[in-house]
Amino acid sequence: MSLGSPAHLLCSGGVCGDPASRKMHYYRYSNAEVSCWYKYLLFSYNIVFWLAGVVFLGVGLWAWSEKGVLSDLTKVTRLHGIDPVVLVLMVGVVMFTLGFAGCVGALRENICLLKFFCGTIVLIFFLELAVAVLAFLFQDWVRDRFREFFESNIRSYRDDIDLQNLIDSLQKANQCCGAYGPEDWDLNVYFNCSGASYSREKCGVPFSCCVPDPAQKVVNTQCGYDVRTQLKSKWDESIFTKGCIQALEGWLPRNIYIVAGVFIAISLLQIFGIFLAKTLISDIEAVKAGHHF
Repeated sequence: MSLGSPAHLLCSGGVCGDPASRKMHYYRYSNAEVSCWYKYLLFSYNIVFWLAGVVFLGVGLWAWSEKGVLSDLTKVTRLHGIDPVVLVLMVGVVMFTLGFAGCVGALRENICLLKFFCGTIVLIFFLELAVAVLAFLFQDWVRDRFREFFESNIRSYRDDIDLQNLIDSLQKANQCCGAYGPEDWDLNVYFNCSGASYSREKCGVPFSCCVPDPAQKVVNTQCGYDVRTQLKSKWDESIFTKGCIQALEGWLPRNIYIVAGVFIAISLLQIFGIFLAKTLISDIEAVKAGHHF
């Protein structure tokens, strides 16, 4: 009997064929497929990141253009404190990049982009966790760093309008003044009580340190003038005397559940994104593995 004779063919259930053709027939119709549900859910998840990143970048660039930074980038290095616009731009760049990688990776089923998105989210998640743990374990160190940060920004208070608005908002919201008290404003050349200063704001504080008067509908931006020339015992009649570090230390225990809730919500969103990306990567790899047979 020759090898090419019909008797050599294997028969099963009335269907005959050689082993090679039957093996190819089995793997050609593998059940592995990419889930459209996970694919478009991940795309929708990332489109929010991408759009938010576009908004942050747009706001940051607009703010820089208003300050003339785009025409003279050296203005960024002249500010000794922190420019809040830089933080906005950094957040925008990260969100835009992650959103773009996630959207394109999901639509094009690109494993490299999906792994980049997933790995970056995992890195950010563990960085947030590490910062939270270290901040709890080394509270004195964190307090010292925040004091240095706040004092550095007090020195540059009049150098940048965005920094000025940030400090004013912080002081008004927490009803505080300076890092540890109103005297910290001696660090600023405009508010310093030194005899060499000719500023009209000499020995004063910003208006955001003033105790608000409910009867006044218009903000008095000169309410802090010459306040520190008075006796310290009278300061609390017109300005806040508590430092912002003390105010924030008191605010955290009162709002611990809100802080914990926000942290948990952000963590769950990140974990959900990681789950979607990992699941989609597994589906794509399974389909590619099936095509190799």
